[in-house]
Amino acid sequence: MEVINLSEVNSLMSTFIQEIRDVNVQTDRMRFRRNVERVGEIMAYEMSKRFPFRKVETVTPLGKSNGFGLVEQPVLATILRAGLPMHMGFLNYFDHGDNAFISAYRKHTNEEDFEVEIEYLSSPKIDNRILIINDPMLATGASMVLGYQAMLSKGKPKEVHIASIIASKQGVEYLRSMVPENATFWVGAIDDELSAQSYIIPGLGDAGDLAFGKKE
Repeated sequence: MEVINLSEVNSLMSTFIQEIRDVNVQTDRMRFRRNVERVGEIMAYEMSKRFPFRKVETVTPLGKSNGFGLVEQPVLATILRAGLPMHMGFLNYFDHGDNAFISAYRKHTNEEDFEVEIEYLSSPKIDNRILIINDPMLATGASMVLGYQAMLSKGKPKEVHIASIIASKQGVEYLRSMVPENATFWVGAIDDELSAQSYIIPGLGDAGDLAFGKKE
């Protein structure tokens, strides 16, 4: 699996990620969601450089212009609920893409131990298509792997692109061991540690709660 860490080169995304992490900025729920969305937009732009394009002719008010357009639109998959703002960032750029939604959650047996369960999947067929699947936080990697495996019930994609804003080193290694070698992982930053409860340190907290409010 190829890992593309977009924080290795400073860009505006570095600023957005720092604001996403900042406890003072996090109090503004709308700004948190928008920054997550903007990271999704930047990742969509970077991914598009690898996708096939074809020549197209456009009629303008004064003549004709030759340019390029995507050969095909990807299937955009996200893990609910935390992935929704990032998903919208991708959809803003791949605006004709098909969409898939995966419901995954941590089912705790005690304070530290849990299993990730998939309860719901809504997706088109993905045979021979480009699949992009996002989850803003890749902690242990279990949710992403189970989400990817659930998507395979809808077919075999020809390309797999996985996207997270922040990942742990442990999560990256687990993902590497569980997805095809030709998959590509796009990430905004990789942090060193996981807590005893499997939260990324320093991370940013619970992305779903910060975007949409705490759940009971």
